Amino acid sequence: MGTGAALIALGESFRDMASGVEVLDALENQFRIFGATHFLVAGLPLPGRPIEPLVLRMSWGELRPERLDAINSDDPLLQGALSAGRPFEWSSDNASLARSALLAELGSPPVRLVGVPVAAFRPYQAVVLAAGEALVFDLRSLLTLDYMGAEAFRRLFALGYVQPERPGDLSPRERRVVELSALGKTANEIAVILEISQRTVHAHLQNASEKLRAHNKTQTVVEALRYGQISI
Repeated sequence: MGTGAALIALGESFRDMASGVEVLDALENQFRIFGATHFLVAGLPLPGRPIEPLVLRMSWGELRPERLDAINSDDPLLQGALSAGRPFEWSSDNASLARSALLAELGSPPVRLVGVPVAAFRPYQAVVLAAGEALVFDLRSLLTLDYMGAEAFRRLFALGYVQPERPGDLSPRERRVVELSALGKTANEIAVILEISQRTVHAHLQNASEKLRAHNKTQTVVEALRYGQISI
């Protein structure tokens, strides 16, 4: 069976799995068959937040859970996964990843990195990361990883193994206010639409800005879109 076919078969098999551990075991085993020596499945943290509470599976060299509070959303590897939008394959000697604490655990010589962003369950965002010297996927297989990752998380959500909330998520009302702001509505117009005061509108925008580490309304909208908090 070719790589792409194996990944499709795995994606379909998730539907019959009875536990989240079984799903994660099957996912990790498949990547190890393809040459992964390091493996990580986690929700993507919001700005300034650590990855630790969002980790579902970690077999990442000598990295231990107690050190994960030092790895937050600013890590270049996590930022790359956030921006990629689709499965990617990189080399660990990629200069843009030089400051990554996750990358530092891989040591040398350079290894291949494969990432599978999962963004089909907004506002939740996650990533499956694998690394290994022999880890190589062709373009067709990389595209198939997108399906496999989505199916894995679909089952994890169905089993209640993953909760959709992440630390720092906007509240439903904060999301709505930011969405309307992104659509060009003024504070007065938003107040009328939501039947709240302009003061409350500004309070929601301020809270959203603080959660997203944004400095103005425009940046708040940009970060809310980037972190899956709103869609327009």
